[in-house]
Amino acid sequence: MVDFGNIQVPLFASIPSGQLQELVTSLHQIVLPPDTILIHEGDSGDTLYVVLEGRMDVVKAFGTPEEQLLKTLTCGEFFGEMSLLDPQRIRTASVVSRTAVRLLEMSRKDFDALLRSWPEAAYDLAKVLSGRLRDTDNATIRELKEKNRQLENAYRELQAAHAHIIEKKKLERELELAWEIQNSMLPRSLPRFAGFDFGTRIAPARAVGGDFYDFIPLGDNTLGIAVGDVSGKGMPAAIFMAMTRSLMRAEASRAGSAQEALRGVNRHLLEMNESGMFVTVLYGVLNGKTREFHYGRAGHELPIQCNDQGVTINSACGHGQALGILADPAIDEQTVKLSPGDTLLLFTDGVTDAFNDIGVSFGLEQLRKSVGASCNDPPQQLCDHLTDLVMKYQHPIPQHDDVLIVAIRASL
Repeated sequence: MVDFGNIQVPLFASIPSGQLQELVTSLHQIVLPPDTILIHEGDSGDTLYVVLEGRMDVVKAFGTPEEQLLKTLTCGEFFGEMSLLDPQRIRTASVVSRTAVRLLEMSRKDFDALLRSWPEAAYDLAKVLSGRLRDTDNATIRELKEKNRQLENAYRELQAAHAHIIEKKKLERELELAWEIQNSMLPRSLPRFAGFDFGTRIAPARAVGGDFYDFIPLGDNTLGIAVGDVSGKGMPAAIFMAMTRSLMRAEASRAGSAQEALRGVNRHLLEMNESGMFVTVLYGVLNGKTREFHYGRAGHELPIQCNDQGVTINSACGHGQALGILADPAIDEQTVKLSPGDTLLLFTDGVTDAFNDIGVSFGLEQLRKSVGASCNDPPQQLCDHLTDLVMKYQHPIPQHDDVLIVAIRASL
């Protein structure tokens, strides 16, 4: 027997307690353990249930990725009424016990008898259903507003992403054009200079870089050769590189020596350099008659000479200082004589400073050994081989500096 003294059931609100107790004595009670599915969504049914003890979950799409908890029912609340009102008697949601529960079961026959005896119960049911519909509408509106807000945010993010993609493509195209322009400033072909063969290879760390080389015809069987390395990376270094290369060409054509040309470049850089950048340069004049290469070194790497006696690194006469900083930088001047079959290698510090995944640099000694092992290769093949060695050595670490190699071979 059910005691409704402390149980408030909206469906029975209009029925006096005495008559209510009499009415429900004939209704069946059921007890369910936790996690029991009482009703399956989509099944047919004709039974209404009133919760006497425990809690029941009303769930849509139960057991699927789209599962959604609609409501948790507690003491006094009822469910299953739609199967009594809908001619098709289809359950619109699943109902699962969250805890152990005790329920009062009312069949369609019992419900019809209740309405005949107490027609006011229909109004009570209508009130409850109206309230549920209002709550459902409000929840739907809130959900739609939230989804609309999410869609607006997603749309704004999509617009921003689209704009970012366009800007990225634009920047990539600009960098591509910058590389094409920068590349066009470098010699388009290797010079034809009697008694010598040449090779070059440049690999910028970014789309554009600050390393450069140049071959400058000077007449009277002489050829100017320059290799430079601008401080910094990317577009600023590329612009400074283009400026230095142009100044180098201009000064080389009128200077009487490598040192004089480098000092002329330095004067111009001091006048127009407000960014604090600098450049190391090795510039020399190759004499086709004497096979001598007289060069000036402004803070740049020493060249490597290779012959049938092995590999040598010419000693410095002084440290040499980079251009663009000091009014009177020290210039290291030297002369190298190339016998038939000798190779002279000019390079930037991106070669020796390349480091691997444990932080060990490629180093000058490893470069010297690599040059010695391939000294008899054609100049271009030598440059390609050495560059590939450096790239392989630092893989998978991203390249952090531009790599440049120029090889000069005295013909046999």
